[in-house]
Amino acid sequence: MTTTYNCTSDDERAKGLEHAQRAISEKKCVVFPTDTVYGIAADAFSPQAVTMLLVSKGRSRTMPPPVLIPRINALDGLATDVSADARKLAEAFWPGGLTLILHAQPSLDWDLGETKGTVALRMPDDEIAQELLTLTGPLAVSSANRTGHAAGQTAAAAREQLADSVEVYLEGGFRPLEGEAAVPSTIVDATGPRLRVVRNGAVTLDQLREHVPGVLGLGEIPMAEEEPAEAAPGATAAAPAEAAPAEAAPAEAAPAGGSSVVRTAAVESPSEEPAAVPAPVRDPEP
Repeated sequence: MTTTYNCTSDDERAKGLEHAQRAISEKKCVVFPTDTVYGIAADAFSPQAVTMLLVSKGRSRTMPPPVLIPRINALDGLATDVSADARKLAEAFWPGGLTLILHAQPSLDWDLGETKGTVALRMPDDEIAQELLTLTGPLAVSSANRTGHAAGQTAAAAREQLADSVEVYLEGGFRPLEGEAAVPSTIVDATGPRLRVVRNGAVTLDQLREHVPGVLGLGEIPMAEEEPAEAAPGATAAAPAEAAPAEAAPAEAAPAGGSSVVRTAAVESPSEEPAAVPAPVRDPEP
């Protein structure tokens, strides 16, 4: 039976978290607040539970949900080949509004959808979310709404859309505060030789570059670092090469301490990932 708990009350909060933990273990979905918006969550290691989450939202496997974690040391248990730069960003902005796309640990028994061997990880900066994640472990989480509708900023708003497809609703008030616009997490693809932003959000590019100067902004691709050789005397000059398309793979990062010149490709929308991100298109929240 679907139940809502008022988590502004300590007693209700304890009961709600206990029920939510039980629901997750039974492969059911729960809704809870995060630091961006409310999320609908399921056991990340249960294909049945993840399928129920996607069905509840009306979403296909082509947009796999990110995974929220309770603490930074879960990073190495869920991802592999984590670069020093990716680790710097995690240490600087977790908990908080940063999602990192990484190579998933191949030994893990999970099925989040068509991930192409990657996983999007985030540690939310929300007390209720942290308490739930500590009880359950990593959760597959998507914004608490039906696809094509506004993300729920309260559990009550989420229930209007998701109804009985969710076992437990944890109501913690507005996320973000009432009257404030919801800002999604910034998504950084850390699966290539160079980190790059694939969705702008809560953490700005300037903030990212304070810790990793070589992060590529949304739509930026590296310029060639060497000038083309001059044509031999008498030879016909070749036509200039066309600009690299937005989907070109990023070049290697510049040597440590050096600067790297980038140009901005024609990618307009800050809320959508460019089509050429090597990892699959991700759920836009939370």
